[in-house]
Amino acid sequence: MTTATDTARPRPAADATAGARRARQGSDFSRLADRISAAGLLTRRPLYYTVRLTLVAAAFVAGWVALFTVGTSWWQLAVAGYLGLVYGQLALVAHDLAHRQVFRGRRASETFGRAVGNLCIGMSYGWWMNKHTRHHANPNHEDLDPDVAPDILVWSQEQASEARGLPRFIGRHQAALFFPLLTLEGFNLHVSSFRALRRPHMKRRWLEGGLLLLHTAGYLTALFTALPAGMALAVLFVHHAVFGVYLGSIFAPNHKGMPTLKGDERPDFLRRQVLTSRNVRGGLLTDVALGGLNYQIEHHLFPSMPTPHLRKARPLVRDYCAELGISYHETGLAASWREALRHLRDVGAPIRDRDRA
Repeated sequence: MTTATDTARPRPAADATAGARRARQGSDFSRLADRISAAGLLTRRPLYYTVRLTLVAAAFVAGWVALFTVGTSWWQLAVAGYLGLVYGQLALVAHDLAHRQVFRGRRASETFGRAVGNLCIGMSYGWWMNKHTRHHANPNHEDLDPDVAPDILVWSQEQASEARGLPRFIGRHQAALFFPLLTLEGFNLHVSSFRALRRPHMKRRWLEGGLLLLHTAGYLTALFTALPAGMALAVLFVHHAVFGVYLGSIFAPNHKGMPTLKGDERPDFLRRQVLTSRNVRGGLLTDVALGGLNYQIEHHLFPSMPTPHLRKARPLVRDYCAELGISYHETGLAASWREALRHLRDVGAPIRDRDRA
């Protein structure tokens, strides 16, 4: 997209570190990894995560306390919006747990991941982790990355040319519909989590399912105990709408509109991760709001790197890409959304052309 000094993207979940280790053997990535390691950027940050998890937990509790103290008032919609943002922060915590940024061991990561994902959010940690690991291994690969598989939206003109039914109907104007559709993403995460329980790859499905049911029962009981039915339904919708839009605003800038791969296209590890990702510039507020995923390139290269080190890794990665002549794509937050929406509009062109024919 742009020059090597511009900006870029992320990578896998729990087993990603092992994949990165294999990729280091005699590769361009190995020299970068040596620089990153020498700078101490792979060391754990237990104090940072202790503070962060404590603050997010306190925000979560405060939201539910507010729900019961505000009473029968339409100010509850503000509480719902607040809870939507808190759920987004919880999802970012679950993401870091999956990448073993918080705990070194698998058991602790999975225990806390299920507590945050299944119990607090109502999203299956096991389902999401399987999906996210495949994304990290083959980002933006149309045949291998589940995040660019054709579904309601299409991500390439080839997918658009084959679209039928609802994807074809939506694909005509999917750029304009993208953010409105995100209001349903919070609900979609719940539905997808329950549907995943039937899949053969799902591990500990009884535990996953039990925690999801416990979340659902507790959530609905709290809502309809604290509020009249109509207001409870309004709060439920606003809560999940804000949650969905927030998540989409975090994840869409990372890869949408960046080059896609297909078939046998398999660049080496370094290029596969950098060329398909986009970084988002910003200060402390951007880092907190996006959970460090605005450094998507660095995250994909070093998925177990603690979040506060990603900012420090950025100049090392950017300069190394410049040395090798690898495009490193970086832009502002609003510009990243524009690029993603422009891509959605462009890939929908075959559908519009077919309708005009």
